[in-house]
Amino acid sequence: MGKSSAQEDNKGQSSPPRSSGSRRISLIVNGREHSLNIEPWVSLLDALREHLHLTGTKKGCDHGQCGACTVLADGKRINSCLTLAVMKDGAEILTIEGLAPDGDLHPLQQAFIDCDAFQCGYCTPGQICSAVGMLREGHAHSVEDVKEQMSGNICRCGAYTNIVEAILKVRGGKAHE
Repeated sequence: MGKSSAQEDNKGQSSPPRSSGSRRISLIVNGREHSLNIEPWVSLLDALREHLHLTGTKKGCDHGQCGACTVLADGKRINSCLTLAVMKDGAEILTIEGLAPDGDLHPLQQAFIDCDAFQCGYCTPGQICSAVGMLREGHAHSVEDVKEQMSGNICRCGAYTNIVEAILKVRGGKAHE
């Protein structure tokens, strides 16, 4: 039995059936428009992971304290666990999956590999998205700036020195996208 038209959005993505309290929102995620039926209390993190199946963005503390859920919304770094999806209706969202759309690694992804800037890797997507935003914002002028600007992203494995090294490696280059 096929899905009802209420379960299909205009781009072929599945959404749960619309209930009386749900809202229809549109998100441009990694350059692709998605129309979703979302309950008003659904976080952007849960919309990305559960509705769009983009599981690169991690659920860590679910309280905005660890940064594992960091994505870019209209170019700005946000904790997606603290942001309601309905608040970002019409926004452009960039997740870790969107940084390498053609299979070529983003310079920060490559730098994280080159500098061994991860251990378990759980925080890495949030670290990289936060670093991309920080570099775009122009806040990475010194080691101290990088440490301060990245302080909202926790690495439980303690790879901070290598994370800073990877960011500074990219900052010194030409690519900050």
